[in-house]
This record gives sequence, structure tokens and C-alpha cells, in this order.
Amino acid sequence: MPQVKSSQETCTKVLVSLGSNATSALADSAKLLSDAIGHIATQGFRITKSSGYYSTPCFPAGAGPDFVNAAIEIESDKPPHAVLEFLHEVEAHFGRERPSRWAPRSLDLDLIAYGDTVLPSKAKLKEWMALPLEVQKRDAPDELILPHPRMHERSFVLIPLIDIAPDWEHPILAKTVRELADQLSGADKMGVQPFPPP
Repeated sequence: MPQVKSSQETCTKVLVSLGSNATSALADSAKLLSDAIGHIATQGFRITKSSGYYSTPCFPAGAGPDFVNAAIEIESDKPPHAVLEFLHEVEAHFGRERPSRWAPRSLDLDLIAYGDTVLPSKAKLKEWMALPLEVQKRDAPDELILPHPRMHERSFVLIPLIDIAPDWEHPILAKTVRELADQLSGADKMGVQPFPPP
């Protein structure tokens, strides 16, 4: 008889970054992240690790109130596009609207990595990783790109990820989360400060 794989064997470890800056009251944003994590756990996704909470400056500077950020590791047997669609559904559930790209966000969920999957191709990922900051601010991809093409530059992504996946290795850069964070400037890292959980 053919062997049947267990659900554990077919699941992929997925890294998700969470953020909220819909209000200047950071405690409210932290509560919203906590509620979102609880909601995700009820929707068929097994959360295996959660980071601490961090207050972080808004990006780009001046675009709105400061953020509270966190990260989670989930296990899923759904394909990457289905995971992204689910994350968008969770954002909508918590009132996320998209009037403009850098508008304040009640909830921002970014699919950072899906195992070591590269999408849509190494060439396309490298192209998006190499974009100058001014182009990044203007252009957004119209397809899923994995790993997230800006993750290696963002302290508000990397520092929470150190809590849950310090040894995850970027498939293009061949550096771990911890090594990528070590490359950030001191000023970038100083802006990300622990924030008490709700």
C-alpha cells in the first residue's frame, strides 16, 4: 500500500510579519496584533512561534504614526498564493483599507517567506531586490514575490524575526536572519524597541 504522508510532513514553515499604525495609541495597535494572531490560529493555521512586540518608526518617514510590529511562524499545507490571499482576508476582517500605498494601516500582514521557495523566479526576485528606494516608494509588484524583496533591508521585519527564525537562510543572499540584521546600521536597529505585549 502507498504511504500516506502526515499533515506535519506536508506542511511548510511560513514567516509572516505583522504591523499596525492605524492609531497613535501604540497599546491599541499591540492589542490589534494580538487579536489578529488569535484569529489566524482559529482559521486552520498552526502558529508554531510568535515574536515579541516592537515599536518601530513609520516607513517611509513621515507617512503616519509609528508602528507596532511582530512576526509569527505558521505551518501550512496551502500553496503560497492561497496563504497570501488568506492574509489579505485577515487584514480586511480587521478593517484594513487601502486608499493609498503608504496610508496608515489597521493591520498589515506581509508574507515574508514560504520555506525556501523563490517566486516567481530568481531573476525577478533579484530585480525587485535591486530597486532604488525612490522606485520602491512608487512601484509595487503585481505578482507574489518570495522571499519578500525588501525584508533584508528592514529592521522592523528582521528584529522580530530574530525571535522566531534567527537561522532561516535567505535563498539568494545566503545569509541567516541574524546575519542580515547584523548588517543593518546601528540607527536602524535603535529605532526598533521592545514594546510590552497587550
